[in-house]
Amino acid sequence: MPFRKITQEDITFFKSVTTYVFTDSEQLNRCASDETEDLHYTPEVVIQPSTVEEVSKIMKYCNEQTIPVTPRGAGTGLSGGALAIFGGLVLDMKRFNKILQLDKRNFQVTTEPGVITQELQEYVKAEGLFYPPDPASKGSCFIGGNVSENSGGPKAVKYGVVKDYVLNIEMVLSNGEVIWTGANVLKNATGYNLTQLVVGSEGTLGIITKIVLRLIPAVKHDILMLVPFRSAEEACATVNAIFLAGYTPSALEFMERDALVWSMQYVQTTSIQLPGDIEAHLLIEVDGNDMDVLYKEAEAITEIVQGFDIGEVLFADSHEQKQMLWNLRRKVGEAVKSNSVYKEEDTVVPRAELPELLSTVKRISKKYGFQSICYGHAGDGNLHVNIVKAGMSDEEWNTGLTEGIKELFKEVVRMGGTISGEHGIGLVQKPYMDIAFSPLQIQLMRQIKNVFDPVGILNPGKIF
Repeated sequence: MPFRKITQEDITFFKSVTTYVFTDSEQLNRCASDETEDLHYTPEVVIQPSTVEEVSKIMKYCNEQTIPVTPRGAGTGLSGGALAIFGGLVLDMKRFNKILQLDKRNFQVTTEPGVITQELQEYVKAEGLFYPPDPASKGSCFIGGNVSENSGGPKAVKYGVVKDYVLNIEMVLSNGEVIWTGANVLKNATGYNLTQLVVGSEGTLGIITKIVLRLIPAVKHDILMLVPFRSAEEACATVNAIFLAGYTPSALEFMERDALVWSMQYVQTTSIQLPGDIEAHLLIEVDGNDMDVLYKEAEAITEIVQGFDIGEVLFADSHEQKQMLWNLRRKVGEAVKSNSVYKEEDTVVPRAELPELLSTVKRISKKYGFQSICYGHAGDGNLHVNIVKAGMSDEEWNTGLTEGIKELFKEVVRMGGTISGEHGIGLVQKPYMDIAFSPLQIQLMRQIKNVFDPVGILNPGKIF
């Protein structure tokens, strides 16, 4: 479907709907990129609605006029999902920033999509409740973006990802109609599960305007340890050994040496000692409400890791030290980006295959001549592979690298995994969808998209 350019008549209509209509270069440039590599696509107009009625009127008009609409949260995405690659309109949801209702009796919260994830977590924590999904960008990313990408984070290993907490969604369809996708209940076997279809759909099926989230009781205590390994593959193998022994940490994160070195340089700290023979670290957390139980779990896990070739285990002995360790882990992505042009792949395999995944990444890196820095949610089998350009020529970067990524993804699928664990497909991963899915599977997805958005105006050019 060909899209048309936005006219002054369109701008006049948009301004009749909401005050916040922008065509100035500052706002257009702000919405021209996200955190994906160095991509830049300038929209023609940015609109910041604040009510569902405004969104409905805008979508109805754009549907009738075949104007492409790209929904945008905080712009922290890593797959190019919020980029207006066909120009048109960016629907910036930053003014949908209210927590609407906390239902403590039923352990639920209703929120608008523009609420920052960490602010929602702190709000419910003050009431003795817990919303576990915690992506690295939780201090700036929006709940709506998390739902659109089915985000995870370190806590996912024990508590699950965003899809496990979304009960119901209010959304505006491409034609301006408003629906709720489900019901505010813990069990629902009533028809197709539209709620879970929308979670992870990357803004291609509708505009999310309200979200009902399930909460759980807050956890009082945690113990955090940093374990250095002389072999990165052994660090990966240790992950499954912990689970096979019957323990489920609340976080189990992997960082190879360069990931931690670059992060320490980025945050300007020398607080972690890194002997020359250490190749990787596991950051392991256990949590609960009984410290005696947690001490026993931590001791048991320590015995397990001591069966491998490790250095001295660091136990965080204060809140400040815990924050320091988590800050180092969360800043790895930013640290890599600050060092070099890079691409980030979000591979995920069954947990027991993690050692093979890491060795495969290194083999392919060597074959195609690129440097890879790996870290991620080891407890989920989710390895973030940061490929840095470093000394590669433009031709190697633009041509040879693509072949290397294809080979990596084919190996990931062979291991029973897939090409994205939590970052989504968006723009940058869509060329590889045929590695993960058959033509029939992709055709079924396209047909679902067509039912929700027959004109094709919602976040066009993404996923497919």
